[in-house]
Amino acid sequence: MNLVLPSYREQAPEVAARFAKLYERAVVLEVKELARRFASDEGTVAALEGISFRAHRRELICVIGPSGCGKSTLIRILAGLDEQSDGQMLLDGKPVRGPGPDRGMVFQGYTLFPWRTVIQNVMFGLEMRGHDRSTAELEAMEWVEIVGLGRFANAYPYQLSGGMKQRVAIARALANRPRILFMDEPFAALDAQTRAQMQSYLLQLWKQIDITIVFVTHDLEEAVYLADRIVVLGTHPGHIKEIVEVPVPRPRTREQMISPVFIATKKHLESLIHARDTDTETESLPPIRMTQVGDEVE
Repeated sequence: MNLVLPSYREQAPEVAARFAKLYERAVVLEVKELARRFASDEGTVAALEGISFRAHRRELICVIGPSGCGKSTLIRILAGLDEQSDGQMLLDGKPVRGPGPDRGMVFQGYTLFPWRTVIQNVMFGLEMRGHDRSTAELEAMEWVEIVGLGRFANAYPYQLSGGMKQRVAIARALANRPRILFMDEPFAALDAQTRAQMQSYLLQLWKQIDITIVFVTHDLEEAVYLADRIVVLGTHPGHIKEIVEVPVPRPRTREQMISPVFIATKKHLESLIHARDTDTETESLPPIRMTQVGDEVE
């Protein structure tokens, strides 16, 4: 299920034309009726049910949803770091079984080896794949330059800012030249200014290399700014509520964030995320008072 906001489909037919071209590209990732269930003392708990979507070549998909909807569980299964209970994942038409160099993963934490320099961190995956040291170093340096950290190739993680560390993590994931890159809230721990910079860096990288990206975020503005399409998950269990085609034109700029189409898209996502239904009902806390009577706040 896909949706271009109806008013923008009518007002801007180029939006529909843009997505028609996207759907003509080869399908890199196909997810079919994916489910994940966990055993508990009370029985089986369904974390994900019936997840189905496709990611096309050089598409950037964001996954959003309320806390507990299974975003991180989904991305870990897609990366091969967890195993589904039911369903199927196909990468270039072949079943995904376990982690592999054809998939890159960037986590919220920086996950860098503190005893290795920038270039040594980026070399790690190449060395694990059997590249000799000199070849791995040459390839790693190319990626270090691509993410703009050539001057810091011999620096250690403790000498880098948060945004720089995450650029190293991205370079390390891309050094194996994966078909698809999975990113689990990679900018969530950064301050607002650095986060904005990293979003711009990511879009620049995405334009320069042949990569498909699936990006988990809880930030609706980030999703609209980055994505071609947004997969919106609901909870209990995690399921796809809607797949929204983002009508904001590319290339994206910060100025677009105050445009009517950007604001309308964000509001539509808010209506899905914060719908008053069983997905998002707020649990009432027990009325235990720990302050003086008369000391009231709203």
